[in-house]
Amino acid sequence: MTIEMLFMATGGLGFFFFGMELLSDGLKKVSGEKLKSFLHSATKVPVIGVIAGATVTCLIQSSSATSVMTVGFVNAGLLSLRQAIPVIMGANIGTTFTAWLVSSMSVFKVTDYSLPAIGIGFLLTKAGKTRRSRSAGQVILGFGLLFTGLSFMKDAFIPLKNSSATIRIFAELGQKPVLGVMVGIIFTVLLQSSSATIAIVQMLAFNGVLSFPAAIAIVLGDNVGTTITAQMAAVNTTIAAKRTAMAHSMFNVLGTAYMMIFLHTGIYENAVYLLVPGEISSANIMLHIAVAHSLFNVVNTMVFLPLTEWLEKISVLLVPEKEGAVKVGTQYLEKHLLETPGIALELVKKETVYMLSLAAESVSLAFESFIKNDLSNVKKTAKLEDAVDNLQSEITQYIVELSGKGLSEDKTGQLPVLIHIVNDIERIGDYSENIVELAERKIEEKLPLTARALTALNLMWAELNVMMIETGDLMAGRNNSTAEKILAHEEKINRFQADLKKGHVDRLNRRECNLKSSVVFLDLVDNLEKIGDHLSNIAQGIAGGMIWRDRKHQSPDRP
Repeated sequence: MTIEMLFMATGGLGFFFFGMELLSDGLKKVSGEKLKSFLHSATKVPVIGVIAGATVTCLIQSSSATSVMTVGFVNAGLLSLRQAIPVIMGANIGTTFTAWLVSSMSVFKVTDYSLPAIGIGFLLTKAGKTRRSRSAGQVILGFGLLFTGLSFMKDAFIPLKNSSATIRIFAELGQKPVLGVMVGIIFTVLLQSSSATIAIVQMLAFNGVLSFPAAIAIVLGDNVGTTITAQMAAVNTTIAAKRTAMAHSMFNVLGTAYMMIFLHTGIYENAVYLLVPGEISSANIMLHIAVAHSLFNVVNTMVFLPLTEWLEKISVLLVPEKEGAVKVGTQYLEKHLLETPGIALELVKKETVYMLSLAAESVSLAFESFIKNDLSNVKKTAKLEDAVDNLQSEITQYIVELSGKGLSEDKTGQLPVLIHIVNDIERIGDYSENIVELAERKIEEKLPLTARALTALNLMWAELNVMMIETGDLMAGRNNSTAEKILAHEEKINRFQADLKKGHVDRLNRRECNLKSSVVFLDLVDNLEKIGDHLSNIAQGIAGGMIWRDRKHQSPDRP
């Protein structure tokens, strides 16, 4: 390959990538957020999930974007892993549309219109009066650049057909399909784009450099390679993302394995000939490759769609959740779902429920350390408290970003209340740190508490624990809890505080306990009562319809 050929091929590939990016971004903007809503709502039935995944991928020209959206819905708890798998299968089918688009250049001479498309698209992006017209211009510009890149690549590969060494090397791929699969995997991993790999294969085949059997082998490898890039992207992500990537890898790798048998026996090749009758020539080989690519993904989906439950179970088995580990970071918030503000608001509420569960667990472990004189859970308590602090920051930032996304007036009024709720939960988490310090002091100084004092503390804790559970239920919208019940618990806790203080002073006067023990005991009672105050604040915010009405939101001083 000469320097001129290399420059033309790499430049053409650059145009192709840039055109694909513009085309994909433009289509996303033109379609707005309706595609996300469609994807979210069309996954109740597996077959509909496949259709939704294929449709969205065809429209936005990016299987990766569809996968990211789907994983986002799984992370947010809006889709289960079982519902997500058919969508990913559909995305596999939808991404083959690019191969069909590329094959059209040999049938309709689309490249003749690529330069005018670039000119028209550029004018629209700069002079369009509406956002929609500018986005449409971006689509047209991307379309023109994509086919200009393909034209450069086609011309760059022409001299290769006169090279006997090149022809001999590529002929090996047809005779040794496993080698072809490996080439497809490597190309896709290096380029980070299955569409680019297929486009290069189509250009090479169009110029007579690559035989059809060799092209099929590389196509199969491409389908494996695209799952490796997905696995690499999922390394530092959530369990949901890793499991989704694992399911994707399983059905693509297993599909490639049995399709290799069909390729070796000639069944795969003959099936393509049946679908696209006629002799293979440079004029129609690109169409044959597009059909082969689609055939693999359609057949593979038909095979594995009934096995979705099995794929889910294996994915969960291969990507287990660490037992006892404290989850760090948000569990439901997804940045790209900010563009669907109604859904994003519901995710904020789910995240606050999760945040309260961590704060409640932290306080529970701290109280247990105090009562049992056992500091074995101190590290976990601290990690939970740190996680709560982190969530306060993440949720607040998300709410700030959400406030500018065009929520209705009623829903916008909920945002200040949610920020106050998040702050109250964070302060509840802070009390676990206070209680651990009291436990450490009690153990280090060997401070005794009477059986009556411990019994009274356990009774107060039981009331507070029920209050925390019911507050979580109220926040989650469960029918078994009401704000009135929570406020009634708060009154009982206030009475507990008054009675315990009075009773302890009486025991102190009777010399039944020492002064240092009294300080620790009374500090713990005060901490528990303040937690009740913050839970009461949350209940009052929800009782007010989650609407901000410029009322003073009472909150005790920070511990």
